[in-house]
Amino acid sequence: MEDIGVYIFIIVAAIAGLWILLYFIPIGMWFSALLSGVRVSLIQLIFMRWRKVPPSVIVKAMINSTKAGLSLSRDQLEAHYLAGGNVINVVNALISADKANIPLDFNSATAIDLAGRDVFQAVQMSVNPKVIDTPPVAAVAKDGIQLIAKARVTVRANIKQLVGGAGEETVLARVGEGVVSSIGSAASHKAVLENPDSISKVVLSKGLDAGTAFEILSIDIADIDIGKNIGAVLQMDQANADKNIAQAKAEERRAMAVALEQENKALAQEMRAKVIEAEAEVPKALSDALRSGNMGVMDYMRLKNIEADTGMRDSISKSPDSDKKK
Repeated sequence: MEDIGVYIFIIVAAIAGLWILLYFIPIGMWFSALLSGVRVSLIQLIFMRWRKVPPSVIVKAMINSTKAGLSLSRDQLEAHYLAGGNVINVVNALISADKANIPLDFNSATAIDLAGRDVFQAVQMSVNPKVIDTPPVAAVAKDGIQLIAKARVTVRANIKQLVGGAGEETVLARVGEGVVSSIGSAASHKAVLENPDSISKVVLSKGLDAGTAFEILSIDIADIDIGKNIGAVLQMDQANADKNIAQAKAEERRAMAVALEQENKALAQEMRAKVIEAEAEVPKALSDALRSGNMGVMDYMRLKNIEADTGMRDSISKSPDSDKKK
């Protein structure tokens, strides 16, 4: 039993040692590269392990490029991998560009890849243009009618502008701005509905792809819907605003009139108080006049008769019978 355990341990150790040996000395990978016509030494494959570069990635990229007729060195591919690039994606992009007769060198491809763009997808978009649907764009013609347009923009990648060029969002924003400007300059919404291609021509002539990573091939108006009558809405809002202003001014005049009335009432009450105060002084003045002899008894009686006659006349003028006679 002890001999069997020793044998098992030796077999396991041998398998582990062989795996470690083949891991650090990838003989199978070296032989595969040799059969594919790729010259790479076994020592370099071992050094790749130490540099933490996966030999399978580099060898596969070299085999693919060699079979496609491209000449890429191991140092170039290793440097790009260590810089954080996608080696396989770059090689596939170079192969696709070469087959499609698109001018693209290794340095440009690696720069595009390190800039964060998918260089392989960009090459494919150069061969097969992409159609971008814009969101609904609302604009108002000069006659006040709102139009809601949807456009389809056909673009292809501009390889030279992929590094530092603007993306799809900028293209969509510029196209939307062009649609708004084109509809806004139209004299009538009917003219736009009759000739929607006029929008495409105006927008396309503005060179909206300048400074972007795309080349605009065509702009097609997919759909146009009629929205609100913005002119009528604005006129109604203006009328309501004028009405509110007029009401505010009328309320201000009413408040001033009420304040003036209150002020007049206060003045009338003040004058009435003064009259009452003066009337209260009359009996005292009469008493003083009688006492001093400036007025006789007969004068006083005539004054009383005048007051009685005046009071009677006032009561007659205020009676309901007198109103009926009138």
